[in-house]
Amino acid sequence: MIEFDTVIERRNTDSVKWDRYRDRDILPLWVADMDFASPPAIIRALQERVAHGVFGYGNAPRGLLDAILGYVADHNGWMLRPDWIVWLPGLVAGLNLACRATGGPGDAVLTLTPVYPPFLGAPGLAARRLVVAPLRLVGDRYTIDWDVLEASVTRDTRLFLLCNPHNPVGRVYEVEELERLARFCERHDLILCADEIHAGLVLDASRRHRSIADLDAEFAQRTITLMAPSKTFNIPGLGFSFAVIPDPALRARFRGHMKGIVPDINVLGFAAALAAYREGEPWRRALIEYLRRNAETLIASIRAMPTLGVATVEATYLAWIDARNLAVENPQRFFEGAGVGLSDGADFGAPGFVRLNFGCRHALLEEALGRMHQALSVHAAQS
Repeated sequence: MIEFDTVIERRNTDSVKWDRYRDRDILPLWVADMDFASPPAIIRALQERVAHGVFGYGNAPRGLLDAILGYVADHNGWMLRPDWIVWLPGLVAGLNLACRATGGPGDAVLTLTPVYPPFLGAPGLAARRLVVAPLRLVGDRYTIDWDVLEASVTRDTRLFLLCNPHNPVGRVYEVEELERLARFCERHDLILCADEIHAGLVLDASRRHRSIADLDAEFAQRTITLMAPSKTFNIPGLGFSFAVIPDPALRARFRGHMKGIVPDINVLGFAAALAAYREGEPWRRALIEYLRRNAETLIASIRAMPTLGVATVEATYLAWIDARNLAVENPQRFFEGAGVGLSDGADFGAPGFVRLNFGCRHALLEEALGRMHQALSVHAAQS
């Protein structure tokens, strides 16, 4: 665990996360980028590749497909075929390609909110119409509101975008929910695109991620599954992900929209992915234990703060905090003024909420929580 407590200075390293608050005393807990060093196996692989000194166009390294197939089988129980896989330089590109590969201009794309902002932006960029079905909060856990979902689908809806595990609410959808969602898509003749980038970050020991495309072979023919090692192994800046598309016709349409627009994966991204899937598991297990401790601290602290609520975190290193009772115009700016930089819930389709990234040193998290508590105390005294 010692490595996760190590202080790694990220200021003045061209970090998107830390540069937002350059020269300001604001702790950045916003974008989904952990502060931990990547697994030693990945660092070694990159050092070896850099030592070669030539960085030309690259193919997938020998063994990468087998490593991915083995990893997904071990962790998801899903037996992939090599020809289903399409390399991508990033998962967001996959969301946008899915919108372009299904339906046509003017058709609708349906998703559950609150959700990762590119889900909300990708349909419009593809000349599609966004339709949202808000999740329902039951206790401290978000669930699919099936009545709202049925009422939201339209005759021109062609695609359903699923986030599982769900960013930002931290849900790991259960098999019964996924089966019902699959039947919903079949009944309305929808393609389903699943973002599973956080599948390796299940914190609740009683739960296991299941890919919806693995429910049955027939349903898999109407699915696009997006995967990547980037969140699990903290290598988002290296630009490696992939789509799993069992249906040949859908896969051809997806590839067709890549031509001339989507760049190839760079050689460092390939090298890091191979090391992650082959050798990263011991590090991942240690990370999960550390994140569980952080999540326990965060949830206990937030629930002790007046006016705030927080959803149970089943997966990811992201906490979804309800600040609507705080009675301020913008909770994100309020906490920023207190020295804690969070993500604005409005970007996820839910004003009044904030998202906190607890993929950081425990001491830093405790400092941020202390600042939040102090700000709330001062605000209450002034109200």
